[in-house]
Amino acid sequence: MATISTRSAFLHGQWTSQDSAGLYGVADWGKGFVSVNSEGHLAIQPTKTPAAQIDLYEVISGLAERGIHTPVLLRFNDILDYRLREIRRAFDEAMGEQGYSGGYSCVYPIKVNQQRHVCEQMARACVELDFGLEAGSKPELLAVLGLSAAAGGPGVNGMPIICNGFKDDEFIETVILATKLGRNIIPVVEKFSELELIVKHAKAYNVRPKIGLRVKLSARGAGRWEGSAGVRSKFGLFVSECLKAVEFLKAHGMLDCLNLIHCHVGSQLYDIRVLKNAVNELAHVYCELHKMGAGLSMLDIGGGMGVDYDGSQSAWPSSINYTVAEYARDVVYRVKAVCDDAEVPHPKLITESGRAMVAYSSVLVVDVLGVSRFESDPDLAWIEQAMKDEVAGVTPAAIKARKGNGTPEVSRPASSEKGEVPQPVLDLLDAYKGITDRNLMETYHDATQARDEAMSLFSLGYISLPMRAAAERLFWAVGQRILDRATKKGDLPEELESLPELLSDIYFCNFSLFQSMPDSWAIDQLFPIVPIHRLNEQPTRHGILGDITCDSDGKIDHFVDKRIDKKALELHDLITKVDEHGVTTHEPYYLGVFLLGAYQEILGDLHNLLGDTHAVHISLEENGEWRLDEVIEGDTVEEVLGYVQYDIDDMKRAMRQDVEAACKQSRLTVTEGKSLLKYYDDGLEGYTYLEG
Repeated sequence: MATISTRSAFLHGQWTSQDSAGLYGVADWGKGFVSVNSEGHLAIQPTKTPAAQIDLYEVISGLAERGIHTPVLLRFNDILDYRLREIRRAFDEAMGEQGYSGGYSCVYPIKVNQQRHVCEQMARACVELDFGLEAGSKPELLAVLGLSAAAGGPGVNGMPIICNGFKDDEFIETVILATKLGRNIIPVVEKFSELELIVKHAKAYNVRPKIGLRVKLSARGAGRWEGSAGVRSKFGLFVSECLKAVEFLKAHGMLDCLNLIHCHVGSQLYDIRVLKNAVNELAHVYCELHKMGAGLSMLDIGGGMGVDYDGSQSAWPSSINYTVAEYARDVVYRVKAVCDDAEVPHPKLITESGRAMVAYSSVLVVDVLGVSRFESDPDLAWIEQAMKDEVAGVTPAAIKARKGNGTPEVSRPASSEKGEVPQPVLDLLDAYKGITDRNLMETYHDATQARDEAMSLFSLGYISLPMRAAAERLFWAVGQRILDRATKKGDLPEELESLPELLSDIYFCNFSLFQSMPDSWAIDQLFPIVPIHRLNEQPTRHGILGDITCDSDGKIDHFVDKRIDKKALELHDLITKVDEHGVTTHEPYYLGVFLLGAYQEILGDLHNLLGDTHAVHISLEENGEWRLDEVIEGDTVEEVLGYVQYDIDDMKRAMRQDVEAACKQSRLTVTEGKSLLKYYDDGLEGYTYLEG
């Protein structure tokens, strides 16, 4: 049995905001940062304090008044700050409880989110919290050096800067010079040739650098990125190569410069047991190398601290089975136990927990453009008239199609030519009218068989198009009635679990999956998605989400849930209205996509030339009001076209010439041509997304 909706509304007869909070699992994945307020709006709680909230719907409405329209990415500076302090506090408490004396730094790999405003805030916090930054490429190294310089303050030169990834001669020379500048920078050796370059430049510049070695452990990772750990991992040295590195440094009188041992267990590590094994093994390597005379003082266990995207707190790729506090206690305990047993001083612990640091701080808000749905109302009057027409012979009595090569004609049987209503249609009508709470399964089986028979007969030319339409509408109506009744009972039998997906609407949303949520498409990563308003109303529809790219993969059809693989999201019916011209429009309906702070912005691509969304930085003031700190406008069409080497001036020139020729040939009036050119110029300067 799969639970598909909270039952409280059915027990007390009225849907509340808390029913929506339970339905969408807000408390489970929100971890105190997200709640549903009494207005039925989603609220951000930057410090996990209910009294200090930012109403998301109010923010979106306020941005619209300022001319900033969805889709828009909201970054909450206070959440980022709180999350960093939460990690700091967890390790401080663990070290205090267990008498660990080595200290701790969390290092932010800027590859997780390289946006300047995020990294600048991170760099300032690092100086205060004794945290650090990590670079994995030459551009990132230059960015990190600039960020640390801009952060300033008396602690900037003590900020750990970890350099991972492959390094060439220029990269390493820059690191050595930065060491001479006073930066606490540690190049981590990924292959032996890098160590040779480090020694070469250290001697050339008369520098005693801090050096790290990345070790390939036998312990494997877990999850989607488990291949980044273990002996077959892309980076690092085998233990035998580490011993060779020790001898090499000893020969050059630089063994005291070997200050750090590093490993990486894998991103989004969902099982704490895997972490314990890896940390235990790395601690033993650390102690053995320390006894050999290496000047080790730091142990870097790499990234891996995950995020509970689905709220299940389980060993599942979109979840984690531990808390930040448990993670900290286990790391501290394992390292302390090994070092105490070996009588080796406790090292300074370093983690590269980028995902855990920034994921919660960003929310994407998108607007729904429209809905495509199956007809749940069979329109019995229309079906009855279609049946009468069929009997009366108003529709063609036979459909004949000759196949080539002498194949005989295919036509309706004689009984149908007399104008009888096809039996599958009659069966579906009986199923629709005879549904009760006691026969849901039986009715569904009968309706499915009748629908399949009707489609087969139509393919053979035995059923007219109106009768096929009647069969389809009746089947969808039967399915919807069954789903509604099963929902009210609270549980969905296993055989009916496919119904929400089968009958789900398609809600078309103003965003690009490939730009804003690339991991959803690439690796089936789940992100929590919830309407940001109308949460004091019961959602009556089930839907999947489609983006505005012209790509069949541009959809979201898997959603977070603690118990099931949910393939349709509970959504509200759009509130429509008809204007004076008879055009149907709907009131704005907004959805929020959460936990997007890690990787999504920087991995986003330009599919269909849809560029970066607007990004807005929001803070909470002491009086409880939200404040707009920064607006980073999204890409214009002109900017995106420039990324792919279009010459905008040439394009404008060609359009002007084309319009002028059309005017001379009287295909366009001068006024029409002027309007077209204005739309063209305005479009190039405008947002790549639909602006309403």
